[in-house]
Amino acid sequence: MRKRWFSLAAVAAVLVALVPAAPAMAAPTFKVPFPCNQSWSGQTRSDHSPAYAIDFNRTDDLGDPVVASAPGTVDRVTDLGGTSYGKYVRIDHGNGYTTYYAHLSSFNVSVGQVVGYGRVIGYVGSTGGSTGPHLHYEQRLNGNDIQARFNGALALYWGTKTYTSDNGCAGSNTGAGTVNTTSGVALTVRSGPGTGYSAVGTVADGASVTIYCQTSGTSVTGTYGTSSIWDRIGSGRFISDAYVYTGYDGYIPGVPRC
Repeated sequence: MRKRWFSLAAVAAVLVALVPAAPAMAAPTFKVPFPCNQSWSGQTRSDHSPAYAIDFNRTDDLGDPVVASAPGTVDRVTDLGGTSYGKYVRIDHGNGYTTYYAHLSSFNVSVGQVVGYGRVIGYVGSTGGSTGPHLHYEQRLNGNDIQARFNGALALYWGTKTYTSDNGCAGSNTGAGTVNTTSGVALTVRSGPGTGYSAVGTVADGASVTIYCQTSGTSVTGTYGTSSIWDRIGSGRFISDAYVYTGYDGYIPGVPRC
């Protein structure tokens, strides 16, 4: 009997080893959290809290605008007074990814607001436990701080590096939206801009999406009225804008046409 149990356990171990791990959800393409073409000095240090946060500085930076580093939904706008992060904003980018922007002097967004690249969310300050004006910036996954990446490239750990932003630059603009079917039913993703194209998947009700370009197609009546606008959310992946909250009535300014 003991041999049989050992044999079964060995087989189970082999089967577990053969089962591939679930793939990690793709991270957003994070960009430097400042307007297009600005250069900032970013410092990392092992005794920082949390360790992988980056402190950004440049000359006379008090009051300079801070922008969303990727599309998402603002889920926290908080003032902790003279402690910790002070005034800070958190953005939920979906799939467990969030970003933090701390020590702000003031806010320029509210909770629930959908933001895209280049959207000003606040201004550099020295609130909370800060000893001078700077932006404390974090990228997190499932609540844990992770090493920051900009355009897919790992930030410098440990030391100081100059980062030049392409956030919101012409030709690289994207939009952001939130799917709202009102019924909780997932929204069908089509291979082209119309209901006549094949279904290639779904997007959950309430999900945040990045909109790479917009075009006209089949007219659809949905949560936000009747619209012929379709949003491309990936290669060969389109959803009707009638079910997407973008903050605009019609095409999103700055987002290219497909």
